[in-house]
Amino acid sequence: MPSLLKQGDIMIGGIFPVFSKEISSTYTFEREPPGVKCVGFDLRVFRWTQVMIFAIEEINKDSTLLPNILLGYRILDSCASPTNTLRAALSLASGPEDAAPCPPAISALIAESGSSQSLAVAGTLGPFQVPLVSYFSTCACLSDRTKYPTFFRTIPSDYFQAKALAALVKRFGWQWIGAIQSDNDYGRNGILAFTEEVKKLGVCVAFVGTILRTYSTDKIQNVVEMIKQSTVKVILAFVPEGDFYPLMKEVVKQDITGIQWIASEAWITAARPSTPEIYRAFGGALGFVVQKMAIPNLKPFLTGINPYIDPGEEFVRDFWEIMVGCKRVSPAEHTDTEARTKMCIGNETLMNSQHVFFNITQLRVSYNVYKAVYAVAHALHRLVFCQPVGEKPVQPCLNVSEIEPKQVSDELQKVNFWNQFGDNVFFDENGDPPASYDIINWQLRDGRVQHVTVGHFGSAANGSYELQIQEEEIVWRTEKMVPISVCANACPVGTRKAQIKGKPTCCFDCIPCTEGTIANSTGSADCTPCPQEYWSSERKDECVPKTVEFLSYDEPVGIAVAIVSLLGASLSLANMIIFICYRETPVIKASNSEMSCFLLFSLFLCFLCPLTFIGKPTFWSCMLRHTAFGVTFAFCISCVLGKTIVVVTAFKASFPGSKTVIKFGPKQQRIIVCSCTLIQIVICVLWLKLNPPFPDRVFRYSNKRIILECNTGSETAFYAVLGYIGILSFICLVLAFLMRKLPDNFNEAKCITFSMLIFCAVWITFIPAYVSSPGKFTVAVETFAILSSAFGLLISIFAPKCYIILLRPERNTKKHVMGKF
Repeated sequence: MPSLLKQGDIMIGGIFPVFSKEISSTYTFEREPPGVKCVGFDLRVFRWTQVMIFAIEEINKDSTLLPNILLGYRILDSCASPTNTLRAALSLASGPEDAAPCPPAISALIAESGSSQSLAVAGTLGPFQVPLVSYFSTCACLSDRTKYPTFFRTIPSDYFQAKALAALVKRFGWQWIGAIQSDNDYGRNGILAFTEEVKKLGVCVAFVGTILRTYSTDKIQNVVEMIKQSTVKVILAFVPEGDFYPLMKEVVKQDITGIQWIASEAWITAARPSTPEIYRAFGGALGFVVQKMAIPNLKPFLTGINPYIDPGEEFVRDFWEIMVGCKRVSPAEHTDTEARTKMCIGNETLMNSQHVFFNITQLRVSYNVYKAVYAVAHALHRLVFCQPVGEKPVQPCLNVSEIEPKQVSDELQKVNFWNQFGDNVFFDENGDPPASYDIINWQLRDGRVQHVTVGHFGSAANGSYELQIQEEEIVWRTEKMVPISVCANACPVGTRKAQIKGKPTCCFDCIPCTEGTIANSTGSADCTPCPQEYWSSERKDECVPKTVEFLSYDEPVGIAVAIVSLLGASLSLANMIIFICYRETPVIKASNSEMSCFLLFSLFLCFLCPLTFIGKPTFWSCMLRHTAFGVTFAFCISCVLGKTIVVVTAFKASFPGSKTVIKFGPKQQRIIVCSCTLIQIVICVLWLKLNPPFPDRVFRYSNKRIILECNTGSETAFYAVLGYIGILSFICLVLAFLMRKLPDNFNEAKCITFSMLIFCAVWITFIPAYVSSPGKFTVAVETFAILSSAFGLLISIFAPKCYIILLRPERNTKKHVMGKF
C-alpha cells in the first residue's frame, strides 16, 4: 500500500482519506486481484498528513519531550472507505512483511476522519489494545468504553455538541424548535442527544425532518412542507453539508424566510452553501465549529514540499500537479507526447503561492491532528521516562523496544498538559477531549458570506461548561432582534399553565388561579396556595393578609351596643335612686324594697356585661365575658325568684302575721338569692378550671376574613350556664303565672309573669340565632339577647312603679295599693 514513511525508534501510524473515492474493480478470480485504486485527491486531507509529519518533526527537535528518542511514522490512505481503512489499520498493526508479527509495528494510530471508518478500526484493534486517536470522528457512540476501550479523539463528541446546542437554545429562550437530521448515524445520534438535553430545559421539538443526499425530490418537498406548516421560528439542522444542500436549495426556491437556522459543525463553514443566493433564506445562521488555531512555522514547512527533494514520497506528485499545474519529469518517462500533462522544467516553487492550502490561520481539523500527535508523544514520554514532561532528571525507565500498545493506552488516559497555545489537552473517562467550540454566524459583507466568530463554548475537566456570546455582534434573520420561538406565550402572573391534550408540553392554555391561590411569576406551572392567614389579591399575584374582624367600638354595631348598654345601666341606677328616695312610700314597701334594690343592682351589672363583648378578644376578656354574664344573670333571676316567692307566700297566707310569712322573711330571701347565685358561681369556677374560654381565630365563615372570637372551650359548660339560668327563669314564670289573678290594684305577680315571658322568649330565640349567626354577628346576637332580656325585666317590673311614684303620686297610698278592681 502507498504510504508516507519515516523510520524511528518509536513508530506512530496514521490513516487519512487522501483520496476521496475508490475505483471499483471486477474480480474474475483467474489471477491475483489488482491493488486498490483511488481518485479524487483532497488537498485539505493532504494537509492533515503534512501537519502530522510536521508535529513529529517538531517533537524530534524538542529537547524536553522524548529526548534522544526519534519518532517515526507510517501514513496510509483509506480512500474514505471503511473497508480500505480497516485494511490500512491491519497493515500498520502487523508491520512490514519481513517484520515479526508481535509486537505491533506501531505504538499508536492517528485515525480516522469518518465515524464509520473509526468504528471499523476501533472495533478491530480494540481487543489488541492498540490505541487509536481520531481527529474528526464525532459520533457519540465511539465513547462506549465497553466496545471501544482504546479509542481516543481530539475533536469533541457529538454529545458535547448537543450540550452546546442546548446551551445556545437556553441562552436565547427558544422553547419551540424544529429539527432536521440526516438519515445516518451522525444525524440520528446527534438529534437524539440534542433532544435529551433540551428536554431537561423544558424545550419542545415540534418536528424532526429526515433528509439524505440520495433522497428523491418528493421526500425533500415533504420536509419543506413540514417546515412551512409549523409555527416554529428556530430550526436545528444536524446534517452534513452534502445531505443538507438539496434541502437548502428547495427552501430558497420556495422563498421560506423568517427562520433562524442553527447548524451543526458539519455545514456551518462549508464553502458550497456559503453564497449570497443561499444567504437569502439562511442568513444569520448560528452554528458551532471546532476551535481554530494558527500553527507557527507550519507555512514554511508546507511551502517546502517538493517532489525533487524526495522523488519517492507518496502523494506529493499528485499534490504538485494540482498546485503547480505541471507534472514532474522523471528519467523513465517520455516527454515528446503532447497529449501528456504539461511537464515541469524543474525550477517551480511554492514559496510565493497564495493558494488557500497555505492559509494556516483557519486551521481546525489540522489542529486536531496536531494535538493528537502531541498527546501520543506525552503518553510515550510518561511511559519511557516514568514522569511528566518538564521534570528532571530525565532518565529512561523503560526500553523503547519493550513498549506495549496497552501501556500506551493506559498512559493516554492519564495525559493532561497545556500546549504552547494555552489549550489544556486531556481525555475524560470515555476518551473524549474537553469540548471547545467557536460559535459562527453567517453574515453578508461586501457581497460575500462571511463566517464570523461571535462566541465560544468550552468544557472543563470537572464536567462544567461555559457559553460566551457577543450578542451585539450577531446578525439575526430578523435583523437586530433575537427571534422568539414559542408554542404559547408565557402565562402572565395570576394564571397557570393548563396542558392541551395531545400536544407537547410547550403548548398550553393559561387559566386564572382559583381563589386563595396565586402565581407571582410568569409561566407558572401551578398556583401556590396562600397561607391560612392570607388570601389572594384580585390579580392573584400575591397573598394579602386577611381582614381581621371582631366587634369593636369603631363600627356601628359596637357603638350601638355600648350606648344601649350604658343607657340600661343608667336607667337601673336611676331606678335604684328613686327606690331609695321613696322607700317609705306604700308602692315601694309593697314591692319589697330590699329585693328590688338587689334586682336593680343585678340589672345594672347585666347591662354592663355587653361591654366585655366589645373589643379584641383576649384570654382574660373571654373568661370574663361568659362568666360575668352567667353570674350576673343568675343573680338577677335569683332576685326575681325571691320576689316571686315572697308574693306567693304573702297572698297565700290567710291572715296577717301568718307563720308562712315569717318563714320567708328578709333573711330567707337573702339565703335564696345567695344560694341560687352560688350554684352558678360553682359552675363557672369549674368551667374556668377545666376548660376555660379562650380567644380563637375562625376561618370557616369567610375565605377573605379572619373572625376573632371567644371560643367557649367547653360547650357543655356554656350550655350548663344557660340551662341553669333557664331553670331559674322557668320556676319564676310558673310561680308568677299561678299568682297572676290576685285582686290588688298593684299586682306584683303580673309584672313578674310578663317579665319572665319576655325573658324566656328572648333566650329561646337566642339559641338558634346564636348557632346560625356567622362571625362577629354571633357576638352581636348574644349582646342583643342580654340587653333585650335585661330591658324586659327592668321595664316590666319597675316601669309601673316609677310611673305611679313620679307621674301619679296620688295613687301612691296604702288604700289604692290595697284596693280592688
